[in-house]
Amino acid sequence: MSSPCDPRYAPAGDVGGALMVIDSRLRAVYEGRVGVDAEAEAEQRLLTDQFAASMAPGEARDLLDGACTLIYMFMTWLRKAYEAHDRDAIEHVVPDLVATMRMMPRSVRPEAIPTMAGMVVAAGTGLSPNLWRKQYGEWTQEEMNPLEATAFLLAEHINRLTDDRDYATRMITRALSTAEQT
Repeated sequence: MSSPCDPRYAPAGDVGGALMVIDSRLRAVYEGRVGVDAEAEAEQRLLTDQFAASMAPGEARDLLDGACTLIYMFMTWLRKAYEAHDRDAIEHVVPDLVATMRMMPRSVRPEAIPTMAGMVVAAGTGLSPNLWRKQYGEWTQEEMNPLEATAFLLAEHINRLTDDRDYATRMITRALSTAEQT
């Protein structure tokens, strides 16, 4: 029986735009620009907020759907990678994700953590994160930073596993190029 949260029913959204946001965050962390220069961080956040404010509602929704698609793709890769070593991705990814989010109280409010963990579990079990979340109502403004953090942390987890700072970005870029060619 097909689930109403089956990924084939979910819009992919603006995966390229969402990947650009996540890749920008990864590069800032890897280059040591995060936490060192508060002024630069505030400027980056302001630019991001201005970019988001300039988007039409449909464009913002596409970016949100794109972030959910990234989460699904990252969890699919992680599930397969862990299964290849007879391990459970959810068992290894979710506790790490929750622990890291708990250390980010300015970006991720504690009440958003269960939703993000649930979304990752949904993606890890083959369900669409955005359709899973939709069951509980519309996204809230307070969930936007945690959603971005979730996609970022999954990409960073993949990069750590592969010992390659660009692996997650390349993986999605390759998938997008392959999809465009078909």
